[in-house]
Amino acid sequence: MADVDDKTAPEIGSATTFRDEEGRINAPFVEHIVRAMAADNAARLRELTEDLHEADIGALIEALDAEDRSRLVRLLTPGFDFKALTEIDSGVREKLLRELPNETVVEGLRELDIDDAVYILEDLDDEAKAAILDRLPAPERVALERSLDYPDDSAGRRMQTEFVAVPPFWSVGQVIDFMRESTDLPDKFYEIFVVDPGYRLRGSVELDTLLRTRRPVRVSEIASEDVHRVRAADDQEDVARLLKRYNMVSVPVVDEAERLVGVVMVDDVVDVMEEEAEEDLKALGGVRREEELSDNVWTITRSRFTWLFLNLITAFVAASVLGLFEGQLQKMVALAVLAPIVASQGGNAATQTMTVAVRALATRELTRANMWRIVLREVFAALLNGLGFAVITGVLAGLWFQSRGLGLVIGAAMVVNLVAGALGGILVPLTLERFRADPAVSSGVFVTTVTDVVGFFAFLGIATLWFGLS
Repeated sequence: MADVDDKTAPEIGSATTFRDEEGRINAPFVEHIVRAMAADNAARLRELTEDLHEADIGALIEALDAEDRSRLVRLLTPGFDFKALTEIDSGVREKLLRELPNETVVEGLRELDIDDAVYILEDLDDEAKAAILDRLPAPERVALERSLDYPDDSAGRRMQTEFVAVPPFWSVGQVIDFMRESTDLPDKFYEIFVVDPGYRLRGSVELDTLLRTRRPVRVSEIASEDVHRVRAADDQEDVARLLKRYNMVSVPVVDEAERLVGVVMVDDVVDVMEEEAEEDLKALGGVRREEELSDNVWTITRSRFTWLFLNLITAFVAASVLGLFEGQLQKMVALAVLAPIVASQGGNAATQTMTVAVRALATRELTRANMWRIVLREVFAALLNGLGFAVITGVLAGLWFQSRGLGLVIGAAMVVNLVAGALGGILVPLTLERFRADPAVSSGVFVTTVTDVVGFFAFLGIATLWFGLS
């Protein structure tokens, strides 16, 4: 095995060579990291990783074998940036935190912004969380506990509690001098908040406005009083939507008494939007939101079983429709061959509509004001597609079984089921939303049942009437 200090190692550690062409941590770099760990060479590890962004450190942790991850953190401590743990999947993070000494975790968390520390702690069980919090100094512990007391996926969980707030009677010069002299400012901020003696939010001043104003001018004279704000208990997705709608860099967070308690930054919102999109995508496929690539076989098998079992029940419901037409199917085998085609096309059309509807509900684009316009749009689109596929399917089925009547029957059933699929794809999510159920989680199984039942019933029912089967 080559020495860890061989001539290629420094080049491997450069910023341009630790990733491959597809942006992944490359194997030679990981190999040098493993060799340095095997030799307990902390200095070499620091040399190899000193120029890496926390996202790259996170990618490196995930690229290592499970038993090497905690070893890397220990060798890089002190100096390991715990923000890298916000860049890895929750399963890897939880296991890594359990393997590290609590003292190491405590020291790492103390260097983080509150929102990052909360993100790392929130998925731990209560016992592990308490063991870490108890070792923190009182100010940090209280701040973390207050943030963790807010609901999951709320603005309070995502906010930074470090911000710059000044009274309205201060001059611009006083504010600038305060920021120059203070050692307790946030790492990054873009506006100054104006608060009254009760810490209630009264306005804000953007940094560029502050720096363009003469020193004697009072902050109250240049502060914008029309400040968008969110409450600490507001859903993080609503916060993300607000920042996106108004192209904001940050938004202040207030409590029920309008007291300023934190600020949510746009970089945190990017993570929120990615998480919410991922959750919706997983939910549409019947996968729990917490599932990660690092989960073991038993965990994912157990989590998916319930959804598959529910699908099995609805499949029996759809199959029972076929049982109603058992006699007709025995007399005309072509019906059994073609029935799944009708159900499948209806299911595909319904999935398209359902995906659009669920996403529109999640982004609040689908409202009572435009609901019926969207419903009619989807129905007419399905009708046109149904007519088109009725012609295609009818011709192919007629030629296949040498029966013009069979072609007309399947064509008519195709139109009926595509329209039913469109209605189910949008009305089912709307109904679930009205009853406060998550449409992303629950829509799929109901919509599939609708298209299967309607598809089989329409095709076999029309065939019975057309051919006089009994």
